[in-house]
Amino acid sequence: MKLSTLAASATLGLSAIATAAPSHSKTITYTTVKGYFLQDEPSTDPSTFDYTSHNFGLIDRRYDSDKHDPNTRDLTQWERFHRELEYLNKHSPQHVSYKLVFMGRHGEGWHNAAESYFGTPGWNCYYSLLPGNTTHTWFDADLTPEGVSQASIAHTYWQSQYAEQNIHFPDAYYVSPMTRALKTANITFSGLPLPLDAPFIPEVKEGFREGMSMHTCDHRRSKSYIESLFPWWTFEEGFTEEDELWTGVTAETEEAQDERSRDALDDIFSRSRRGPFWKSKPADVCGGPGHDHDHGHGEDEKDLVISITAHSGEIASILRVIGHQPFGLSTGAVIPVLVRAEEVKEPDGPTASATWTHSAYCTAPPATSTASGCVCAASAPPVTSGFPVGGTTVPTPTPF
Repeated sequence: MKLSTLAASATLGLSAIATAAPSHSKTITYTTVKGYFLQDEPSTDPSTFDYTSHNFGLIDRRYDSDKHDPNTRDLTQWERFHRELEYLNKHSPQHVSYKLVFMGRHGEGWHNAAESYFGTPGWNCYYSLLPGNTTHTWFDADLTPEGVSQASIAHTYWQSQYAEQNIHFPDAYYVSPMTRALKTANITFSGLPLPLDAPFIPEVKEGFREGMSMHTCDHRRSKSYIESLFPWWTFEEGFTEEDELWTGVTAETEEAQDERSRDALDDIFSRSRRGPFWKSKPADVCGGPGHDHDHGHGEDEKDLVISITAHSGEIASILRVIGHQPFGLSTGAVIPVLVRAEEVKEPDGPTASATWTHSAYCTAPPATSTASGCVCAASAPPVTSGFPVGGTTVPTPTPF
C-alpha cells in the first residue's frame, strides 16, 4: 500500500480499505541470502544472542570471491565479506542486486518501561492509549537512560569493529520518524570515523515507523520538531508536517504493515545504478553521476551497505518481507542481513490493499490483566468504536 493511500484512509478512520487498480508490470522480490550470519541459522536463539559477541554475527568462512582474489590472505573477515558483496553484484544479472542491510532497534523508550510496569495486557487495553502519566510521557516516547546506554553500546561496538575489523560503514542511513529511533540513530553513528563520501546524514522515512495501533507511542511529532532536533537530516519526498497516518481509532494489520515495509524497501533498492530498473542517483547526490567518490563499490552499484533504525515490530515486518526467519530483537540490538533483490515481471491486473481494523480497549484501568484480551472494570465490555481514552491530547514535549 502506498503511503499516500494509507494516509488518506487513516485520516478517514476507515476499518477496511479495498481498492482495485492496475498492478505494476514490474516488481521487486526479496530473498535472504543465508549462510553469512548466525542470525540466519535456525539454531540461533534470538532471546540469548548478543550481536556484540562476534562481528555482529558474521560467520567465519571462506567466500567464492576469495577464490578469485589472491590478495585476501591478510584481510579481516569483514573486509573479505565486503569483497564478496561486490563480487555478488558484479557477477549477478542486470535485474538482480545485493545489499547488506543493518537493522537496529531503538533503545528502551518510556513506553517500554511503562509496559513493563503496568503489564502487557493492561498496557494494551488502557494505559497505552494515554499520552503519559504525571512523571513520564510515552506519546512518541523518548529514550530512557537505559535506552541511551543501549544506543551508546551500539556506537562503541561500531567503533571497535572499525578499529579491529575495518568494517565497511553504511553507505546510506534511514530512520523512523519516531523520537526514540531518531535519537538512537544519532547516538549510534555520530562521531564515528565515517568516510567523507558517506557521511551520517540519514533520511527520515515514514515507511520504517512502528506498526500503527491506537497506542499514543505510535503517534509521531511534527516535521518541525524533528528538524529542531536534527536540522541537517533529510526527509523522504512528501513527508508531511503533521502525522497523517496515526488516527487513535484504527490499527494497522500485519499485512498492511508489510505492504508499507515493502514500499520503503522498493524505494531504497531502486536508487542504485544498475540498468533501467535500478534507477540512477541524481547528479547532485554524493556518489551519483558526475562524482568521483566510489567508496569501494566499483562502477555498477552504489549503497551496498545500508542502515535502518526502526522498531521491533517494523524490523519483524521487514524480516517477513525479505524471507528471513523470525528474529526478535531486544531494545538497542542490531541484526545484519544479506538481501538479494530481483526485478520480476507480473501480469497486469487488479490488486487489493490490506485492511486496518478497530481494536478493543477499556475506558478505565482494567480490573485484571490477562493475555487473552481486555477484561474491563465492573465487567464492562471492551469498547471498539470512537476515540480511545487518550483522545487527541498531546503533551508538550520536554527535553530528555
